[in-house]
Amino acid sequence: MKRASLLLTLLFAFAAACGACAQSFPAKPLRLIVGFPAGGPIDIVARLLAVKMAEVFGQPVVVDNRAGANGIIGMEAVAKSVPDGYTMILASTGVAINPNLYPKMPFDTLRDLAPVTLITSTPELFVVHPSVPVKSIKEMVALAKARPGQISIASTGSGGLPHLALEMFKTAAKIDLIHIPYKGAAPAIADLLGGQVSGLFADLPVLQPNILSGKLRALGVASAARSPLMREVPTLREQGLAVEAINWYGMIVAAKTPPEVIARLREGLHKALNDPDLKEKLVSRGADPIAGSSEQFAAFLKDEIAKWGRIVKESGAKAD
Repeated sequence: MKRASLLLTLLFAFAAACGACAQSFPAKPLRLIVGFPAGGPIDIVARLLAVKMAEVFGQPVVVDNRAGANGIIGMEAVAKSVPDGYTMILASTGVAINPNLYPKMPFDTLRDLAPVTLITSTPELFVVHPSVPVKSIKEMVALAKARPGQISIASTGSGGLPHLALEMFKTAAKIDLIHIPYKGAAPAIADLLGGQVSGLFADLPVLQPNILSGKLRALGVASAARSPLMREVPTLREQGLAVEAINWYGMIVAAKTPPEVIARLREGLHKALNDPDLKEKLVSRGADPIAGSSEQFAAFLKDEIAKWGRIVKESGAKAD
């Protein structure tokens, strides 16, 4: 009886300590890792979010760019961090694609990471340099068939969603395009603007300014419906190709982070996402805010890993 009583006392003490920890969280600056270079679409969202998170939590939120290996380097840093909620990552769809492309991951996505909440979603957009003599997906396909293996299309990195969108496009249209991977959206767009490559799939928000200025030409959006931000751009499906690629961003921490701390993070993130100012900034950039439970995100991530596994297998995509 004494042993059972002592065990109960310890359990209650632990629960009380966890509750107190959650109530005082965060008591120091937070680190928000981005697994891609500064200036890309996910970095833009992360920096907007960091400002509002700092207001909500009353602590600085430092954005830390850990680029490389399609986000794996940044994700590994979180997976191996102290599970206290102070280190998190704004992950993208790549976290679900990577396990299907890289046979030797330095961590187990479902075992070593803990989803907090989905943040936003945005469709992939296919654009070309104005010098490319096409104004529609149909014309792009015709040009590619007339010049097989001669047209170079950039991506933001091997194995990322833009790369997978390109592979899906090639498969659906039965065309041969040259894939040129870059280390992030910023260098890929820079070379596209300079005419070193002919086209690019990337998140709509990061491409929009150059489309509006006429420096790039939008041919099709890879979503089920047209984007409210660019209603004049038809979907690839409207143009005869069943290609859909939606990039989602979600907040993730290390596994074994106390549930109370995850709940505190989720509540704060939802409050930030519901702020009219942040919401307007995200929507104006083509990113649709999302809010949901950690359990929903965990189930969604599991389904996404299975879905992209099928697409990787069907397309034959590989991490270059």
